[in-house]
Amino acid sequence: MRLQEYPDREMLAMGLADELASELKNCLLVHEWSSFVVPGGTTPGPIFDSLCAAALEWDRVHVMLSDERWVPEDHDRSNAKLLKEHLFVDRAAAATFIPFHMPGQTPETAAPALSEKLADQMPISLLLLGMGADMHTASLFPGAEGLDRMMADDAPLVVPVSVAGQEPRISFSGRALAGAMAKHLVIYGDEKRRALEAAQSMSPLEAPINAVMDGLIVHWAE
Repeated sequence: MRLQEYPDREMLAMGLADELASELKNCLLVHEWSSFVVPGGTTPGPIFDSLCAAALEWDRVHVMLSDERWVPEDHDRSNAKLLKEHLFVDRAAAATFIPFHMPGQTPETAAPALSEKLADQMPISLLLLGMGADMHTASLFPGAEGLDRMMADDAPLVVPVSVAGQEPRISFSGRALAGAMAKHLVIYGDEKRRALEAAQSMSPLEAPINAVMDGLIVHWAE
């Protein structure tokens, strides 16, 4: 793991966008296409606002979410909606989006088909993640029912996730995320920095972020 500090969040968003664009360009120099996995939530919005204008061959970039709430793509809680509003504009509108949500199905029924569909996108070329103060990443939450199966070395690529009091979710498994060729994590504030430091001495079942620590570049600002 390597930590990069920035003077403020605006500088982080611009600097990280430049770094991601550079890595995508380098990947496309040697591969026909690049698989790019990104988080939802509000944190990556400013990063996407900068990245979307990057001059690269976006029509060769396949974008996927690290996880998704099981709601329609036009729902306010949909991570896909965030991407459409912040990333798939300007030049990045040419990218190919591979969604998780499948109308008429549940995470449980959709996960096997998605795992099969996404197999040819593996390993992930470029991974961008967020992390909660509880050390979860994607929708891999400490204490979640079945987390041991989601984090297993032989786990499916995509797993259904049940979170009490929230919409059902679907997520890349620990092994799918850990196998990414390049991994980045963006966090803000002292609380999450302390959580990340603590996670280094914990197991992935206690701190799921620990599953992706190997080779991880952490981008932090207050």
